[in-house]
Amino acid sequence: MKQQQFEMRHQQEWLAFEEQLALLEGSKKDVDRKKLLADFPEQYRRLCHQFALAKARGYSLPLIEKLNELILHGHRQLYRHRLPIVAPLVQFIAYGFPRAVREQASWNLLSGFSFVFALCFMWVLVALHPDMIYSMLDVEQVDQISNMYDPAAGFRAMRDGSDDIAMFGHYIWNNIGIAFRTFASGLFFGVGVFVTEIFNGAFFGAIAAHLINIHHDEPFFTFVVAHGAPELTAIVLSGGSGMRLGWALLAPGALPRLQALQRAARKAMPVMYGTFALLLIAAFVEAFWSPRDFAPAVKYSVGAAFWLLLYAYLLFAGRGRSHAA
Repeated sequence: MKQQQFEMRHQQEWLAFEEQLALLEGSKKDVDRKKLLADFPEQYRRLCHQFALAKARGYSLPLIEKLNELILHGHRQLYRHRLPIVAPLVQFIAYGFPRAVREQASWNLLSGFSFVFALCFMWVLVALHPDMIYSMLDVEQVDQISNMYDPAAGFRAMRDGSDDIAMFGHYIWNNIGIAFRTFASGLFFGVGVFVTEIFNGAFFGAIAAHLINIHHDEPFFTFVVAHGAPELTAIVLSGGSGMRLGWALLAPGALPRLQALQRAARKAMPVMYGTFALLLIAAFVEAFWSPRDFAPAVKYSVGAAFWLLLYAYLLFAGRGRSHAA
């Protein structure tokens, strides 16, 4: 983009930012400052991004100095008023995270396709050839899972509610570990992400088909339907973020590979922050709701609500506000 086009696109934002700075510097009432600072962190981050673009593209020194001066003044106001962490956090949850997810939609779709394809393939394979379950799990693991979801006993007999907090901690540790390893495997030029997503999908598909084969499917699906929404989505999103890293290494463009990787990581990290939040929610639901012995209709209804609300949030939240750069 030429400098003239860049200036025309962002000139109104800079003028609005200057006006807001003038108001902040002249404001005497704390209540006025709070109102003025409501959207200030987002505007400041956008300005910093525009400044970085101007430097990287070699725009004129007066433009760079002007943006740098605005950043310095903005930094002074931002930290002078000691903005609470709550406001940026609410902004991130309300529209920052879903926007970041949509921004890397192509990588998320590729990650999701790898997971779902492996899941469906192994599901069909085990459904047609039940012994194929042993290609994914050994005999002891198959017996353990079969007993866990046995309608006559199963996990409801083993979970009485006294260990919910301990299981909550276990699920957090396990789920976040899986997500982080999936993300980090993108450093192997993206190949590691495909391997991880295919394995996770195949594992889930094999277990589901096996439990259907032995008629233990209802305890299993009523258990996983609710927490599966944030948990499986988080695994797919972490895979998409990892693929983004891998592509930066495979096709860095005009940038050195390390710089391209750093740039991709900066763009992917907001998705990973939100992914960790989803996994916390999944762990909470899995520990405190999923083991409860409610009627299947109730469990499936709650699960459907989780899936619908989560994807409505990811697809539509934040579309009504001006986009951050």
